[in-house]
Amino acid sequence: MGREMELRHLRYFVAVAEAGSLTVAAHEKLHTAQPSLSRPLAVGFLTGQEIDWLPEVMRVLRDELPNIDVKVSSQSSSRDLGDALMRGRLDVAFLRPELKAADLLYKVVTKEPLVVILPSDHRLASREIIDPKELAGERLLSVSAAPVLRAVIDAYLKRCGIDTKPELEADNLAMAMSLIASTRSVALLPAYTQAFLPWSVTSRPLGGDVPTVDLVVGHNRANSSPILKLFLSRLDDLIARVSSTRAATRA
Repeated sequence: MGREMELRHLRYFVAVAEAGSLTVAAHEKLHTAQPSLSRPLAVGFLTGQEIDWLPEVMRVLRDELPNIDVKVSSQSSSRDLGDALMRGRLDVAFLRPELKAADLLYKVVTKEPLVVILPSDHRLASREIIDPKELAGERLLSVSAAPVLRAVIDAYLKRCGIDTKPELEADNLAMAMSLIASTRSVALLPAYTQAFLPWSVTSRPLGGDVPTVDLVVGHNRANSSPILKLFLSRLDDLIARVSSTRAATRA
């Protein structure tokens, strides 16, 4: 029975690959209904990344599989998302490449610039662009659940000749915003966090050679889902759409 199931799945995958669409494969090649090729697709996001990426993910899936069930989850830790991919609880995730494992495959979808997050009435808030050297002596805050981001920030500060080390740690973005406002601290965070700023906190771009942090799409190489394969085949189109939307928003 196990061998029969494996051969059937292989036949489905070959049909989908040849047709380029689950819908076409179901009707023209396998002579079966589309639902037999489908199941719930589980997609995970690093908290906050849903804003840019989820609409395009759903558009890709709706175009090919209008009746698919999609389960969406959010985590503040990329390591937790990677663990969920390893355990099969997620099919695909948008995350930082923190969990290094031979079974996990990553593709960079964007390099996010870091910005300065600070209290709205901070002395540096009057600047249009902040020179990184002006951060020397400021109370810095980091996010403990983001070791890849912390490594990028530490390397950047060292490159700029700044000895200041983060004095405060937040477990998540909500806590980071609260601490920035209440302790008058400053943080370097990816630009997407600007969508979550309360009135008491603002952001400013960095001058000079702006550091970036990778956002990747990850999946488990052992996951043989035809839906996952189809989604990954549309990933370049999805990246282009999000990049175009971001460029239009900034214009």
